[in-house]
Amino acid sequence: KITNQTPMSSSKQFLVTLAIVAVVLPSVALATEFVVGDAAGWTNDFDYVAWAKDKEFRVGDSLLFNYEVGSHNVFKVNGTVFKECAIPPKNEALISGKDVITLLAPGNKWYFCGVATHCEGGQKLAITVLPALAPAPAPNAANGIFASGYQVLIAAMVSIAVMFSA
Repeated sequence: KITNQTPMSSSKQFLVTLAIVAVVLPSVALATEFVVGDAAGWTNDFDYVAWAKDKEFRVGDSLLFNYEVGSHNVFKVNGTVFKECAIPPKNEALISGKDVITLLAPGNKWYFCGVATHCEGGQKLAITVLPALAPAPAPNAANGIFASGYQVLIAAMVSIAVMFSA
């Protein structure tokens, strides 16, 4: 196989990739995946208000809706549709049985099952998504040096990557 890549271009790609990973990895590590309904999953006769009550949902977290395919579905809706249990078009339903929804923005979010009268029966979830957590500040000056050292390392990698790409 013949490529036009020089060792220098491979180094540039590696450094750019490394810089991206170093910047993105800390925020990904803070994300939580919530299994909606825990062991019960996404089902009838479950109190999703109580389930969500003590949880803190943040931007970057995800919701996993587990259910038997064909028995349920998941619709992401607005507050009015949620309150009325007005079923959207069927092609908007998530139907995999293992639906993952990543929370991308803060604010109120609403989900329900559109099968039969499941929504009216309480198979619905309303949550409030908070902004993403920033990494915790250093508790003392000595730790602050190490934290800022990490930031300096990231800045240096990005600078080197940019320099080699010029």
